[in-house]
Amino acid sequence: MFEYQKSNRFFAQVTGKMEQLCERELSELGAKKTRVAYRGVYFTAGKAALYRINYMSRLATRVLAPLLTFSCHSARYLTKTAANIKWDKILSLRKTFAIAATVSNSSITHSLYASQCLKDGIADYFTASYGERPNVDRKNPDIRINLHIENNKAVISLDTSGESLHKRGYRQSGVDAPMQETLAASLVRLSGWNGETPLWDCMCGSGTILCEALMHYCRIPAQYLRKDFGFYLLPDFDLNVWKRVREECIKNIRTMPRGLLRGSDKSRRAIAATTENMRSLPSHEAVELSCMPFQKVSSYEQGIIVSNPPYGIRQGDKEEVKVLYKELGDFLKKKCCGTSAYLYIGDTSLRKYIGLKPSQKIPLVNGALMGELLRIDSYRIAFRKQLEKKEIEKKREKGSAGN
Repeated sequence: MFEYQKSNRFFAQVTGKMEQLCERELSELGAKKTRVAYRGVYFTAGKAALYRINYMSRLATRVLAPLLTFSCHSARYLTKTAANIKWDKILSLRKTFAIAATVSNSSITHSLYASQCLKDGIADYFTASYGERPNVDRKNPDIRINLHIENNKAVISLDTSGESLHKRGYRQSGVDAPMQETLAASLVRLSGWNGETPLWDCMCGSGTILCEALMHYCRIPAQYLRKDFGFYLLPDFDLNVWKRVREECIKNIRTMPRGLLRGSDKSRRAIAATTENMRSLPSHEAVELSCMPFQKVSSYEQGIIVSNPPYGIRQGDKEEVKVLYKELGDFLKKKCCGTSAYLYIGDTSLRKYIGLKPSQKIPLVNGALMGELLRIDSYRIAFRKQLEKKEIEKKREKGSAGN
């Protein structure tokens, strides 16, 4: 038996700064005994929960099933140990494989060299058993194997997701600097939007935030469009359990009424891309799209704004971006009463040009960029919060005086 079969313990890889958020999501999907780690979450799960997490998670990027954990102080020992794993339980001569490796604080210092040693071990096993070996396919393998070595402790795992879970399958067209799907999903989740008020992305680009908001409200599985998963190749894969999980998830899908989700952008190319990307998702026709800069919108009240304004790193001129942020701040201040805006910016130095104090600043990673999600409440909301705070303080003072 492989290690995960004995322990039912797995590891979900997560984009930086989203570990706590992902832990809560995994628990909702049936994970047990969760533990947050750097760039991931450890958890235990039965087959149904494992399949559901791969199918439904909007925040995890991969779910790894450990095959073997061992002390590893040399490349030679890594190859030798790998050659003793019964690879034909998950891999055949007709299937291709790829290896992703990471190393830190260990005798083996290069991840590429570590993956080469593991590949040699797999080749040695098949050559000794069958006289030939399966081929490597780095772009589109049948099986993905993960190797992680830290402090001379190695973990060899099977990737139960297959392709990265951030690839939903709806993105057919793009514009410059697209947002990663898992990050967009985290923005929607952090906004707390549940469909009770409208949501508007006023600079929607290719529509990633809108797609994730639509999937969130309609309860569309994150991998609704995916046909293959890595867990199909686990030796204990149960097709009947997987069919039951998938059917239950699909039964929960609901339609979205018009007027709840809205997107706009000044670029016709962006609106065309958004339209194409949303076309494969249920209820896409309920999303209202318009080619219009937010500066020309007369007002937007009693709703939520979730958006990713340009920040001049990969697109736009820096000075133009500063002007844009000032105009956005003025728009929120003057035309968005009763509204909370959640703005993700990849350059935190641009925050000051909005001219409004955020009530929350949440660090989040987008690819190689460390950015922030800013929550900016309209004056009406901020004023109400101040009144509520004063009322609470008065009650506390009265309580203290009475004692």
